[in-house]
Amino acid sequence: MSDLKIVCDSNLVGVDQLLAGVGQVDKYDGRAIDSKAVADADALLVRSITPVDEALLSDSRVKFVGTATAGFDHFDCGWLESAGISWANAPGCNANSVVEYVLAAILTVDDFWPRLQRGGTLGVVGYGHVGRLLATRARALGVSVRVNDPWLDSTLLSDGRPLEEVLQCDVVSLHASLVHDAPFPSYHLLNAERLALVRNDALLINASRGPVAEDAALLARLGDGNGPVTVLDVWETEPLVNTGLLALVRLGSAHIAGHSYDAKLNGTRQIVAAMERALDIAIAEKDAASDEMPVVDVPAGLHKTQALEHALRQTYRIEEDDRALREALLVPSDQHAAVFDRLRREYPRRRELAGCKLLGDPTDSSTRWIAEAFACAIGDRHDG
Repeated sequence: MSDLKIVCDSNLVGVDQLLAGVGQVDKYDGRAIDSKAVADADALLVRSITPVDEALLSDSRVKFVGTATAGFDHFDCGWLESAGISWANAPGCNANSVVEYVLAAILTVDDFWPRLQRGGTLGVVGYGHVGRLLATRARALGVSVRVNDPWLDSTLLSDGRPLEEVLQCDVVSLHASLVHDAPFPSYHLLNAERLALVRNDALLINASRGPVAEDAALLARLGDGNGPVTVLDVWETEPLVNTGLLALVRLGSAHIAGHSYDAKLNGTRQIVAAMERALDIAIAEKDAASDEMPVVDVPAGLHKTQALEHALRQTYRIEEDDRALREALLVPSDQHAAVFDRLRREYPRRRELAGCKLLGDPTDSSTRWIAEAFACAIGDRHDG
């Protein structure tokens, strides 16, 4: 493999360890990867900001392309397949990261979590890896869930409902992949007509893709002052953010819901494994050592909601991402795209609550509740 050349996004987590000893590895900023950079490469590994199409690869020798993200709308899959270039994404790699972003939003904004605990409903639009995990976590936490995904037979889902009904839930969370073509396009899925179905007293969250929700419709509805409380992690014109819309939402962030350290490492691992299969190679050392399992302290005696909020805030504080975006966009507008990319590129290392070690009383009911919902181990703080 000494003659193998791989071009990759410099922001791929764990790439140095995972590709140790593999030929030549050239790293670039994702937006700087061009046809010259990949001309003599055998493989290209990217994230979501690099468009991969004929213009980029037609004069290259690239035989495999991977994106360390679940979404792949930046790939021209039809052309790649016609050109005989294997490709792979990383489905589900960031699902838990996005789920914890959504839970943080619900717990942070007004009284939406208590409302769900009192019998309110969570509507999940899109039942792929993220939507399915969100529904699973929510049910484990005692929340009633309604889901819609046109690609699935809703009659086979215990919580499946028509989209019109899901959009009228107390909390509506969008997790549809971005699809432009029939039979089920999701581009502007939430247009003015469908947005009108969302209740004024609801919480609307978009952590899928920006164009799933129409900017103009959101601006018109929220601008009237009677729209739903809204949280946006994604924007229709990324890396440009509609600052008028940002001013109207309760929380906004720079497309970082799935940006936990664990999610990014999962994504890199998945596409490196796919590259091995596609190129019929075996990389001897693929252990990108993550940090030790994070430890989250949960005091005994807290109510379940208090315990969950306390635990989640030790790994993630959503309001800090909101503040970072608003402060970053105070610069002149011609710098907005650059600062948006910088927020993503320099995003602080964030670990996930799921799978961590809870430090607390193993007999405490709230601690056990969190451990069961998030697949956490419990360590007695009096041990050792």
